Amino acid sequence: MRKFVPMLLLFILIFVFCFFNIAYALDNYVWTSGDIEVNTTPSTDLNLESGSAILIEQNSGQILYEHNSHEQLRPASVTKVMTLLLIMEALDNGKISLTDKIPCSELASSMGGSQIWLDVREELTVDEMLKAICVASANDCTVAMAEYLEGSVDSFVTKMNSKAHELGMKDTCFKNCHGLDEDGHVTSSYDIALMSRELLSKHPSITNYTTIWMDSLRDGKSQLVNTNKLVRNYKGCTGLKTGSTSLALYNLSASATRDDLSLIAVIMKAPTPAIRFSEASKLLDYGFSNYTYKQFAKQR
Repeated sequence: MRKFVPMLLLFILIFVFCFFNIAYALDNYVWTSGDIEVNTTPSTDLNLESGSAILIEQNSGQILYEHNSHEQLRPASVTKVMTLLLIMEALDNGKISLTDKIPCSELASSMGGSQIWLDVREELTVDEMLKAICVASANDCTVAMAEYLEGSVDSFVTKMNSKAHELGMKDTCFKNCHGLDEDGHVTSSYDIALMSRELLSKHPSITNYTTIWMDSLRDGKSQLVNTNKLVRNYKGCTGLKTGSTSLALYNLSASATRDDLSLIAVIMKAPTPAIRFSEASKLLDYGFSNYTYKQFAKQR
């Protein structure tokens, strides 16, 4: 019997040592976003009619589908994703607040395209400006915010290009802050996905505005309806921004989240508005059907 006592003590010591090391190891891991898992063998051709497209997973940035994703095209008002990113950075850095009153210059009031008809005698808060830009794609509000943040539109555009360079947007050159057609004002679906991901990941409160379907300004006198129909019609839609001109045709950066899986689908140069939304939906459906979000553990 005495021969078994040392063996039993050794076994107990090994068990205790292993138990506490395992407990320590588990305690030093945190559950965090890891990667996505493929559910099926995805199709490699979605037969899109749009000139360029891409689908990425928001958290990792992983590309799930792409079609001419680096072709330089006119972004139209999807340009405003970068404008919104810089506004949100200024908010989160404390440079401005949602209650700040923003004046309207002659330049801002003279903008064409989508607008809420700002008057040089009125001021709107940053909160109201964000609502107008996100929901109604207001060019006048976009210019007013650019001037307020950087003193002039040119200085703001310089900052837009600097941020694009920082994000690795190699296909992009911004000439303005609103997206009206201008020679040399180009980007790609890949680059739009990059800045959309940065906006949604670093400043998630932007979805307080990009998910609004209908709202109003000026004590109900100005009605707003979102230009992004997916906000109303697509389950889990979180935004993000439409854009169209006669030269750019129809563009969209669409984002959605289901079961912890967040996707960003970008469509450029769609021939019609209906195809823009249907092909963005097709990309998102493709992502949600074929991929699942998984959590992994990493050491503290």
